[in-house]
Amino acid sequence: MSGQLTEARKRLEEISERVDVSPEVVRRLRYPMETLAATIPLRMDDGSLRLLKAWRCRYNDARGPTKGGIRFHPCVDVDHVMSLGFWMTFKCAVMDLPFGGAKGGVQVDPTELSALERERLSRGYVRAFAGIIGPDRDIPAPDMYTDEMVMAWMADEYKTITGAHAPAIVTGKPPGAGGLEGRKEATGRGAYHVLRRLEGKLGLEPEKTRVAVQGFGNAGYEIARLLSESGYRIVGLADSRTTLYDGDGIDPEKAKAHKDKEGSLSGAPTEGKAQEMEAAEFLTCDCDVLVPAALADQITADNAGDIEAKVILEVANGPVCAGADGPLTERGVKVVPDILANAGGVTVSHLEWAMNQARLPWSQEDTRSRLKEAMEREADHVWEIHEDENLSLRAAAYLHGLRRICAAISARGLESTFRR
Repeated sequence: MSGQLTEARKRLEEISERVDVSPEVVRRLRYPMETLAATIPLRMDDGSLRLLKAWRCRYNDARGPTKGGIRFHPCVDVDHVMSLGFWMTFKCAVMDLPFGGAKGGVQVDPTELSALERERLSRGYVRAFAGIIGPDRDIPAPDMYTDEMVMAWMADEYKTITGAHAPAIVTGKPPGAGGLEGRKEATGRGAYHVLRRLEGKLGLEPEKTRVAVQGFGNAGYEIARLLSESGYRIVGLADSRTTLYDGDGIDPEKAKAHKDKEGSLSGAPTEGKAQEMEAAEFLTCDCDVLVPAALADQITADNAGDIEAKVILEVANGPVCAGADGPLTERGVKVVPDILANAGGVTVSHLEWAMNQARLPWSQEDTRSRLKEAMEREADHVWEIHEDENLSLRAAAYLHGLRRICAAISARGLESTFRR
Protein backbone atom coordinates (compact mmCIF):
# COMPACT_ATOMS: atom_id res chain seq x y z
CA MET A 1 0.00 0.00 0.00
CA SER A 2 1.38 3.41 -0.91
CA GLY A 3 1.41 6.70 0.90
CA GLN A 4 -1.84 8.60 1.14
CA LEU A 5 -4.10 5.86 2.50
CA THR A 6 -1.39 4.91 4.98
CA GLU A 7 -1.23 8.57 6.05
CA ALA A 8 -5.01 8.73 6.40
CA ARG A 9 -5.14 5.53 8.44
CA LYS A 10 -2.55 6.83 10.92
CA ARG A 11 -5.17 9.22 12.30
CA LEU A 12 -7.61 6.32 12.79
CA GLU A 13 -4.99 4.18 14.53
CA GLU A 14 -3.92 7.03 16.81
CA ILE A 15 -7.43 7.87 17.99
CA SER A 16 -8.54 4.22 18.32
CA GLU A 17 -5.71 3.64 20.80
CA ARG A 18 -7.01 6.44 23.01
CA VAL A 19 -10.73 5.64 23.17
CA ASP A 20 -12.96 2.68 23.89
CA VAL A 21 -14.01 1.46 20.45
CA SER A 22 -14.49 -2.08 19.19
CA PRO A 23 -11.43 -3.43 17.34
CA GLU A 24 -13.90 -4.83 14.81
CA VAL A 25 -14.99 -1.31 13.86
CA VAL A 26 -11.38 -0.24 13.38
CA ARG A 27 -10.68 -3.30 11.20
CA ARG A 28 -13.66 -2.45 9.00
CA LEU A 29 -12.39 1.09 8.51
CA ARG A 30 -8.82 0.21 7.64
CA TYR A 31 -9.61 -0.65 4.05
CA PRO A 32 -12.42 0.21 1.60
CA MET A 33 -15.37 -2.09 1.09
CA GLU A 34 -15.37 -1.75 -2.71
CA THR A 35 -12.98 -0.27 -5.25
CA LEU A 36 -13.47 -0.60 -9.00
CA ALA A 37 -10.87 0.24 -11.65
CA ALA A 38 -11.74 0.85 -15.28
CA THR A 39 -10.19 2.01 -18.52
CA ILE A 40 -12.16 4.73 -20.29
CA PRO A 41 -11.66 5.01 -24.07
CA LEU A 42 -11.71 8.67 -25.04
CA ARG A 43 -12.07 9.63 -28.70
CA MET A 44 -10.17 12.86 -29.23
CA ASP A 45 -11.23 15.68 -31.53
CA ASP A 46 -8.51 14.74 -34.03
CA GLY A 47 -9.88 11.19 -34.27
CA SER A 48 -7.17 9.56 -32.13
CA LEU A 49 -8.02 7.36 -29.17
CA ARG A 50 -6.74 7.70 -25.61
CA LEU A 51 -7.21 5.06 -22.92
CA LEU A 52 -7.53 6.65 -19.49
CA LYS A 53 -7.26 4.99 -16.09
CA ALA A 54 -10.21 5.62 -13.80
CA TRP A 55 -11.43 4.50 -10.38
CA ARG A 56 -14.40 4.62 -8.04
CA CYS A 57 -14.03 3.71 -4.37
CA ARG A 58 -16.98 3.11 -2.06
CA TYR A 59 -15.15 3.18 1.24
CA ASN A 60 -17.84 2.45 3.81
CA ASP A 61 -21.65 2.52 3.72
CA ALA A 62 -22.52 1.79 7.37
CA ARG A 63 -24.30 5.15 7.69
CA GLY A 64 -25.97 5.24 4.27
CA PRO A 65 -25.29 5.36 0.53
CA THR A 66 -21.76 6.43 -0.24
CA LYS A 67 -21.04 10.01 -1.28
CA GLY A 68 -17.99 11.63 -2.79
CA GLY A 69 -16.59 13.66 -5.65
CA ILE A 70 -14.94 12.80 -8.94
CA ARG A 71 -11.71 14.53 -9.88
CA PHE A 72 -9.95 14.77 -13.23
CA HIS A 73 -6.25 15.18 -12.45
CA PRO A 74 -2.92 13.74 -13.62
CA CYS A 75 -1.99 12.68 -10.07
CA VAL A 76 -5.07 10.53 -9.50
CA ASP A 77 -4.34 6.88 -8.70
CA VAL A 78 -6.02 4.11 -6.72
CA ASP A 79 -4.32 5.01 -3.42
CA HIS A 80 -5.34 8.65 -3.90
CA VAL A 81 -8.98 7.70 -4.49
CA MET A 82 -9.12 5.31 -1.52
CA SER A 83 -7.64 7.86 0.88
CA LEU A 84 -10.15 10.49 -0.24
CA GLY A 85 -12.94 7.95 0.28
CA PHE A 86 -11.64 7.38 3.81
CA TRP A 87 -11.76 11.09 4.56
CA MET A 88 -15.27 11.36 3.11
CA THR A 89 -16.45 8.55 5.39
CA PHE A 90 -15.37 10.52 8.44
CA LYS A 91 -16.48 13.85 7.02
CA CYS A 92 -20.05 12.65 6.55
CA ALA A 93 -20.06 11.17 10.05
CA VAL A 94 -18.71 14.38 11.60
CA MET A 95 -21.55 16.31 9.95
CA ASP A 96 -24.11 13.62 10.92
CA LEU A 97 -25.15 13.11 7.31
CA PRO A 98 -26.88 9.85 6.31
CA PHE A 99 -24.03 8.95 3.96
CA GLY A 100 -20.92 6.84 3.84
CA GLY A 101 -17.78 7.92 2.05
CA ALA A 102 -16.66 7.46 -1.56
CA LYS A 103 -14.43 9.04 -4.16
CA GLY A 104 -13.63 8.71 -7.84
CA GLY A 105 -11.21 10.02 -10.38
CA VAL A 106 -9.62 9.85 -13.79
CA GLN A 107 -5.89 10.11 -14.40
CA VAL A 108 -5.85 12.90 -16.96
CA ASP A 109 -4.73 16.50 -17.41
CA PRO A 110 -8.08 18.22 -18.06
CA THR A 111 -6.40 21.40 -19.28
CA GLU A 112 -5.40 19.45 -22.40
CA LEU A 113 -9.02 18.55 -23.23
CA SER A 114 -11.51 20.49 -25.33
CA ALA A 115 -15.07 20.97 -24.09
CA LEU A 116 -16.28 18.14 -26.34
CA GLU A 117 -13.53 15.83 -25.05
CA ARG A 118 -14.48 16.65 -21.46
CA GLU A 119 -18.09 15.80 -22.23
CA ARG A 120 -17.10 12.46 -23.80
CA LEU A 121 -14.94 11.68 -20.78
CA SER A 122 -17.71 12.59 -18.32
CA ARG A 123 -20.22 10.38 -20.10
CA GLY A 124 -17.63 7.62 -20.46
CA TYR A 125 -17.04 7.68 -16.70
CA VAL A 126 -20.73 7.07 -16.02
CA ARG A 127 -20.84 4.22 -18.52
CA ALA A 128 -17.80 2.63 -16.86
CA PHE A 129 -19.20 2.85 -13.33
CA ALA A 130 -22.97 2.70 -13.89
CA GLY A 131 -23.05 -0.66 -12.12
CA ILE A 132 -21.98 0.73 -8.74
CA ILE A 133 -23.39 4.28 -8.68
CA GLY A 134 -27.02 5.19 -8.07
CA PRO A 135 -29.11 7.67 -6.04
CA ASP A 136 -29.53 5.15 -3.22
CA ARG A 137 -26.14 3.45 -3.52
CA ASP A 138 -23.34 5.85 -4.48
CA ILE A 139 -23.77 9.53 -5.37
CA PRO A 140 -20.88 11.34 -7.12
CA ALA A 141 -20.27 15.09 -6.95
CA PRO A 142 -17.83 17.64 -8.40
CA ASP A 143 -14.25 17.79 -7.21
CA MET A 144 -10.98 19.03 -8.66
CA TYR A 145 -11.38 20.00 -12.33
CA THR A 146 -14.97 18.81 -12.49
CA ASP A 147 -17.83 21.28 -12.26
CA GLU A 148 -21.57 21.83 -12.60
CA MET A 149 -21.61 21.06 -16.31
CA VAL A 150 -19.68 17.81 -15.83
CA MET A 151 -22.32 16.78 -13.29
CA ALA A 152 -25.11 17.69 -15.73
CA TRP A 153 -23.49 15.52 -18.42
CA MET A 154 -23.15 12.65 -15.97
CA ALA A 155 -26.77 12.87 -14.81
CA ASP A 156 -27.90 12.96 -18.43
CA GLU A 157 -25.80 9.91 -19.33
CA TYR A 158 -27.21 7.98 -16.36
CA LYS A 159 -30.72 8.85 -17.59
CA THR A 160 -29.79 7.57 -21.07
CA ILE A 161 -28.50 4.29 -19.62
CA THR A 162 -31.35 3.61 -17.20
CA GLY A 163 -34.24 5.30 -18.98
CA ALA A 164 -35.26 6.94 -15.70
CA HIS A 165 -35.11 10.58 -14.66
CA ALA A 166 -32.95 10.38 -11.52
CA PRO A 167 -31.49 13.82 -10.73
CA ALA A 168 -30.27 12.55 -7.34
CA ILE A 169 -27.67 10.37 -9.08
CA VAL A 170 -25.15 13.23 -8.72
CA THR A 171 -25.02 16.48 -6.76
CA GLY A 172 -23.39 19.76 -7.65
CA LYS A 173 -25.52 20.11 -10.79
CA PRO A 174 -26.46 23.49 -12.28
CA PRO A 175 -29.64 24.92 -10.73
CA GLY A 176 -31.43 24.50 -14.07
CA ALA A 177 -30.70 20.77 -14.00
CA GLY A 178 -31.86 20.03 -10.48
CA GLY A 179 -29.00 21.65 -8.59
CA LEU A 180 -29.07 24.08 -5.69
CA GLU A 181 -28.21 27.75 -5.69
CA GLY A 182 -25.34 27.92 -3.24
CA ARG A 183 -23.70 24.54 -3.89
CA LYS A 184 -20.73 26.03 -5.75
CA GLU A 185 -19.86 28.33 -2.85
CA ALA A 186 -20.58 25.79 -0.11
CA THR A 187 -17.09 24.50 0.69
CA GLY A 188 -15.59 27.95 1.17
CA ARG A 189 -18.68 29.30 2.94
CA GLY A 190 -18.77 26.29 5.27
CA ALA A 191 -15.11 26.78 6.22
CA TYR A 192 -15.85 30.45 6.84
CA HIS A 193 -18.66 29.56 9.28
CA VAL A 194 -16.37 27.17 11.16
CA LEU A 195 -13.62 29.77 11.56
CA ARG A 196 -16.05 32.48 12.63
CA ARG A 197 -17.66 30.12 15.14
CA LEU A 198 -14.29 29.25 16.68
CA GLU A 199 -12.48 32.57 16.26
CA GLY A 200 -12.90 33.64 19.89
CA LYS A 201 -11.74 30.26 21.19
CA LEU A 202 -8.77 30.41 18.78
CA GLY A 203 -7.81 33.87 20.00
CA LEU A 204 -8.56 35.61 16.71
CA GLU A 205 -9.84 39.16 16.30
CA PRO A 206 -10.87 39.82 12.67
CA GLU A 207 -9.42 43.32 12.38
CA LYS A 208 -6.08 42.13 13.78
CA THR A 209 -5.87 38.84 11.86
CA ARG A 210 -3.85 38.31 8.68
CA VAL A 211 -4.86 35.46 6.39
CA ALA A 212 -2.98 33.69 3.59
CA VAL A 213 -4.95 31.43 1.22
CA GLN A 214 -3.15 28.79 -0.85
CA GLY A 215 -5.43 27.80 -3.72
CA PHE A 216 -7.65 30.33 -5.47
CA GLY A 217 -10.37 28.16 -6.96
CA ASN A 218 -14.01 28.20 -5.89
CA ALA A 219 -13.34 27.38 -2.23
CA GLY A 220 -10.25 29.55 -1.81
CA TYR A 221 -11.86 32.57 -3.43
CA GLU A 222 -15.09 32.22 -1.46
CA ILE A 223 -13.47 32.03 1.96
CA ALA A 224 -11.04 34.84 1.12
CA ARG A 225 -13.93 37.03 -0.02
CA LEU A 226 -16.09 36.32 3.04
CA LEU A 227 -13.24 36.79 5.51
CA SER A 228 -12.25 40.05 3.83
CA GLU A 229 -15.82 41.30 4.09
CA SER A 230 -15.78 40.40 7.81
CA GLY A 231 -12.71 42.51 8.54
CA TYR A 232 -9.91 39.96 8.20
CA ARG A 233 -6.92 41.18 6.21
CA ILE A 234 -6.01 38.93 3.29
CA VAL A 235 -2.24 39.20 2.93
CA GLY A 236 -1.52 36.22 0.67
CA LEU A 237 -3.14 34.48 -2.28
CA ALA A 238 -1.69 31.66 -4.35
CA ASP A 239 -2.88 29.64 -7.32
CA SER A 240 -1.13 26.88 -9.28
CA ARG A 241 1.01 29.41 -11.14
CA THR A 242 1.57 32.43 -8.89
CA THR A 243 1.94 33.37 -5.26
CA LEU A 244 1.09 36.88 -4.19
CA TYR A 245 1.91 38.44 -0.81
CA ASP A 246 1.29 41.95 0.47
CA GLY A 247 1.28 42.70 4.18
CA ASP A 248 -0.89 45.76 3.51
CA GLY A 249 -3.65 43.55 2.13
CA ILE A 250 -5.18 42.12 -1.04
CA ASP A 251 -8.78 42.57 -2.18
CA PRO A 252 -9.93 39.04 -3.23
CA GLU A 253 -12.58 40.36 -5.60
CA LYS A 254 -10.09 42.57 -7.45
CA ALA A 255 -7.63 39.66 -7.54
CA LYS A 256 -10.28 37.36 -9.01
CA ALA A 257 -11.30 39.91 -11.62
CA HIS A 258 -7.63 40.20 -12.63
CA LYS A 259 -7.18 36.42 -12.77
CA ASP A 260 -10.36 35.97 -14.82
CA LYS A 261 -9.08 38.51 -17.33
CA GLU A 262 -5.36 37.62 -17.42
CA GLY A 263 -5.45 33.92 -16.50
CA SER A 264 -3.13 34.36 -13.52
CA LEU A 265 -2.76 36.19 -10.23
CA SER A 266 0.52 37.63 -11.43
CA GLY A 267 0.24 41.41 -11.50
CA ALA A 268 -3.03 41.52 -9.57
CA PRO A 269 -3.60 44.81 -7.72
CA THR A 270 -2.86 44.96 -3.98
CA GLU A 271 -3.04 47.60 -1.28
CA GLY A 272 0.72 48.11 -1.06
CA LYS A 273 3.78 46.60 -2.71
CA ALA A 274 3.11 43.06 -3.87
CA GLN A 275 5.71 40.34 -3.48
CA GLU A 276 5.79 37.11 -5.46
CA MET A 277 7.51 34.16 -3.82
CA GLU A 278 8.17 30.46 -4.34
CA ALA A 279 5.24 28.15 -3.66
CA ALA A 280 7.03 26.43 -0.76
CA GLU A 281 7.93 29.80 0.77
CA PHE A 282 4.29 30.90 0.66
CA LEU A 283 3.30 28.23 3.20
CA THR A 284 5.68 29.76 5.75
CA CYS A 285 4.78 33.38 5.06
CA ASP A 286 4.07 35.86 7.85
CA CYS A 287 0.37 35.44 8.68
CA ASP A 288 -1.95 34.50 11.53
CA VAL A 289 -4.23 32.08 9.66
CA LEU A 290 -3.02 29.84 6.86
CA VAL A 291 -5.73 28.38 4.61
CA PRO A 292 -4.39 25.54 2.43
CA ALA A 293 -7.13 25.15 -0.18
CA ALA A 294 -5.23 23.39 -2.97
CA LEU A 295 -3.64 19.92 -2.90
CA ALA A 296 -2.83 17.33 -0.24
CA ASP A 297 0.53 16.90 1.50
CA GLN A 298 1.54 20.56 1.57
CA ILE A 299 2.65 20.79 5.19
CA THR A 300 5.03 18.03 6.19
CA ALA A 301 7.42 17.15 8.99
CA ASP A 302 10.08 19.02 7.01
CA ASN A 303 8.38 22.43 6.90
CA ALA A 304 6.05 22.27 9.92
CA GLY A 305 8.67 23.94 12.11
CA ASP A 306 8.75 26.95 9.78
CA ILE A 307 5.00 27.66 9.76
CA GLU A 308 4.37 31.21 11.02
CA ALA A 309 0.57 30.93 11.29
CA LYS A 310 -0.99 30.16 14.65
CA VAL A 311 -4.08 28.63 13.01
CA ILE A 312 -4.29 26.36 9.97
CA LEU A 313 -7.73 25.97 8.40
CA GLU A 314 -7.72 22.89 6.14
CA VAL A 315 -9.97 23.69 3.19
CA ALA A 316 -8.17 21.18 0.95
CA ASN A 317 -8.29 17.43 1.65
CA GLY A 318 -5.26 16.26 3.60
CA PRO A 319 -3.00 19.32 3.23
CA VAL A 320 -1.25 18.55 6.54
CA CYS A 321 0.60 15.22 6.62
CA ALA A 322 0.36 13.00 9.69
CA GLY A 323 4.06 13.56 10.31
CA ALA A 324 3.42 17.29 10.76
CA ASP A 325 0.74 16.87 13.44
CA GLY A 326 3.19 16.44 16.31
CA PRO A 327 5.50 19.36 15.46
CA LEU A 328 2.57 21.70 14.91
CA THR A 329 0.91 20.69 18.20
CA GLU A 330 4.18 21.14 20.08
CA ARG A 331 4.48 24.67 18.72
CA GLY A 332 0.88 25.51 19.68
CA VAL A 333 -0.44 25.74 16.12
CA LYS A 334 -4.15 24.93 16.04
CA VAL A 335 -5.20 22.91 13.00
CA VAL A 336 -8.91 23.00 12.16
CA PRO A 337 -9.11 19.67 10.29
CA ASP A 338 -10.42 19.05 6.81
CA ILE A 339 -13.11 16.59 7.91
CA LEU A 340 -14.79 19.53 9.66
CA ALA A 341 -13.52 22.64 7.88
CA ASN A 342 -14.25 21.63 4.28
CA ALA A 343 -17.45 19.66 4.96
CA GLY A 344 -19.69 22.44 3.68
CA GLY A 345 -19.66 20.98 0.17
CA VAL A 346 -21.00 17.57 1.16
CA THR A 347 -23.44 19.20 3.61
CA VAL A 348 -25.08 21.17 0.80
CA SER A 349 -24.78 18.14 -1.49
CA HIS A 350 -26.97 16.31 1.02
CA LEU A 351 -29.53 19.11 0.79
CA GLU A 352 -29.50 18.85 -3.02
CA TRP A 353 -29.84 15.06 -2.90
CA ALA A 354 -32.75 15.30 -0.44
CA MET A 355 -34.44 17.95 -2.60
CA ASN A 356 -34.09 15.76 -5.70
CA GLN A 357 -35.42 12.69 -3.89
CA ALA A 358 -38.42 14.53 -2.45
CA ARG A 359 -38.97 16.77 -5.52
CA LEU A 360 -39.39 19.69 -3.12
CA PRO A 361 -37.23 22.75 -3.89
CA TRP A 362 -35.93 25.34 -1.46
CA SER A 363 -34.28 28.71 -1.82
CA GLN A 364 -30.67 29.86 -1.60
CA GLU A 365 -31.55 31.52 1.69
CA ASP A 366 -32.76 28.16 3.06
CA THR A 367 -29.58 26.47 1.84
CA ARG A 368 -27.28 29.05 3.40
CA SER A 369 -29.21 28.99 6.67
CA ARG A 370 -29.07 25.19 6.91
CA LEU A 371 -25.36 25.18 6.05
CA LYS A 372 -24.53 27.75 8.72
CA GLU A 373 -26.52 25.89 11.35
CA ALA A 374 -24.87 22.55 10.53
CA MET A 375 -21.29 23.88 10.42
CA GLU A 376 -21.66 25.79 13.68
CA ARG A 377 -23.32 22.85 15.44
CA GLU A 378 -20.55 20.40 14.57
CA ALA A 379 -17.79 22.94 15.21
CA ASP A 380 -19.19 23.29 18.73
CA HIS A 381 -19.25 19.50 19.19
CA VAL A 382 -15.65 19.11 18.02
CA TRP A 383 -14.42 21.94 20.23
CA GLU A 384 -16.20 20.43 23.25
CA ILE A 385 -14.49 17.06 22.65
CA HIS A 386 -11.18 18.87 22.12
CA GLU A 387 -11.46 20.41 25.59
CA ASP A 388 -13.13 17.55 27.48
CA GLU A 389 -10.81 14.81 26.17
CA ASN A 390 -7.65 16.98 25.95
CA LEU A 391 -7.23 16.10 22.28
CA SER A 392 -6.08 18.10 19.27
CA LEU A 393 -8.88 19.46 17.10
CA ARG A 394 -8.06 16.83 14.48
CA ALA A 395 -8.20 13.97 16.97
CA ALA A 396 -11.43 15.41 18.42
CA ALA A 397 -13.03 15.49 14.96
CA TYR A 398 -11.97 11.91 14.24
CA LEU A 399 -13.30 10.76 17.60
CA HIS A 400 -16.60 12.57 16.92
CA GLY A 401 -16.97 10.84 13.56
CA LEU A 402 -15.74 7.47 14.82
CA ARG A 403 -18.37 7.39 17.56
CA ARG A 404 -21.12 7.85 14.99
CA ILE A 405 -19.67 5.25 12.62
CA CYS A 406 -19.23 2.85 15.53
CA ALA A 407 -22.89 3.30 16.51
CA ALA A 408 -23.98 2.46 12.95
CA ILE A 409 -21.80 -0.66 12.74
CA SER A 410 -22.64 -1.78 16.28
CA ALA A 411 -26.36 -1.57 15.54
CA ARG A 412 -25.92 -4.57 13.24
CA GLY A 413 -24.00 -6.58 15.81
CA LEU A 414 -20.37 -7.01 16.78
CA GLU A 415 -18.34 -10.02 17.89
CA SER A 416 -19.75 -9.78 21.40
CA THR A 417 -23.26 -10.06 20.00
CA PHE A 418 -22.59 -13.43 18.37
CA ARG A 419 -20.08 -14.99 20.75
CA ARG A 420 -21.43 -18.16 22.35
